[in-house]
Amino acid sequence: MAKHRFYIPESDWNPEALELTGDEAHHCRDVLRCQAGDRVIVFNGAGTESESEIVSIEKGRVELKPLLTNRTDPPPARLTLGQAIPKGKNMDLIIQKATELGASKIVPLLSERTVVQLDGSDLVKKQEKWQRVALEACKQCGQNWLPEVSRPVTVEQFLQSPEATDSFRLVAAISDEAQSLKDILAEQGDQRPESATILIGPEGDFTPAEISQALSSGFAPLSLGPIVLRSETAAIYALSVVGYELMG
Repeated sequence: MAKHRFYIPESDWNPEALELTGDEAHHCRDVLRCQAGDRVIVFNGAGTESESEIVSIEKGRVELKPLLTNRTDPPPARLTLGQAIPKGKNMDLIIQKATELGASKIVPLLSERTVVQLDGSDLVKKQEKWQRVALEACKQCGQNWLPEVSRPVTVEQFLQSPEATDSFRLVAAISDEAQSLKDILAEQGDQRPESATILIGPEGDFTPAEISQALSSGFAPLSLGPIVLRSETAAIYALSVVGYELMG
């Protein structure tokens, strides 16, 4: 039977005396009904995990005894996904799958064609919610590197951010100028990029102005094949093929 996994932030990680607090302690004690003597896995989201034994368990606090600690290497390439927010709960799915596929950072984008409109406190609440989705995905799939989910920004703001200066920048496009990943990589020469940023548009794609801004910022138009994909499918497909090429 697989051991339950819990998260302890790197800032609270003490390899000599680990403990769960807050929501993680509540989940361990009140939801999963763990008991003293049970063995669990804890991870810090920065590559370290520990098989530990529950020493004591009480409301709001679970004391653990580390037994075996392992270190997971970081992904061979840092992948950033700039994802226009789709409608409904599809963003949850995208974040979940992006986490499983090894994305290092996910930036929700407010495109001109984004159906969901957010401002003020909504931006913070959504960021916190989506960060929890990424955390739960890490727990489920055994990923020890927790991706950062940024606060939603406009496409223009994103293109002015550090992520938009990665050496390898791609924007999913359905234009005649779009190239396959194989052809784009061939133009890079023999050396594979160590980081990549991928832009995925909303339903109806980015506006021509947004595509133009991305191309002016050094993004190469990436073809995802002859079929027009849903936004969430495009994100999963793009991360899969780019991750395969850069992390293989």
